Amino acid sequence: MKNINKVAVLGGGGRTGNYLVNQLLKKGFSVKLLLRNPENFTIQNPDIEIIKGDALDLESIQLLLKDCQAVVSTIGQRKDEPLVASAAIRNILKVMNNYGIDRYLLLAGLNIETPFDKKSAKTEMATEWMKTNFPIIQEDRQKAYEFLVESNVQWTQVRVPFIEFNDISAEISISTEDCLGDKISAIDIAKFMTQEMTASKFNRQSPFISAI
Repeated sequence: MKNINKVAVLGGGGRTGNYLVNQLLKKGFSVKLLLRNPENFTIQNPDIEIIKGDALDLESIQLLLKDCQAVVSTIGQRKDEPLVASAAIRNILKVMNNYGIDRYLLLAGLNIETPFDKKSAKTEMATEWMKTNFPIIQEDRQKAYEFLVESNVQWTQVRVPFIEFNDISAEISISTEDCLGDKISAIDIAKFMTQEMTASKFNRQSPFISAI
């Protein structure tokens, strides 16, 4: 895998994304951000480059990924807006292949299902709740996972339970089969994703992470 110096970040303007951007900067990476509303972004750092655009726009993704060696996404579904998960991943994978970028990490919920899961009753209940209450969003996110599986890039899909937006770090559990805890802090998500980006312990896998 190529050395990673500059990271393309999608969702960096969101609450979890802010923690991720700060963690990437702390670890010495340059960050290239795709933002729909750059004027609302408050993190200031000379190692940040901002592209104004949207993940659903292929040209925006082309501008974002140029000269980057990895892609990290914390994009979530926007209320009352077009489905984003599968369309964004389709754009990202296409441009990654064109540019020869191999490393892709993204954040997802417990509800995504893989053939390797051995979900507990509690995790299964959360999955079924999502299927029942948000079937179209669930189907779109599952389709996004299928796009990952069909691709040839080294992706890691990080699945998380309830996110607490704070800087309180805890010991975390990691499992490719089930979510072992009920919550995780945004700082621990950021730390895990930043470390996994280069460690690549879970290439082409979807680990669950949660606070112990």
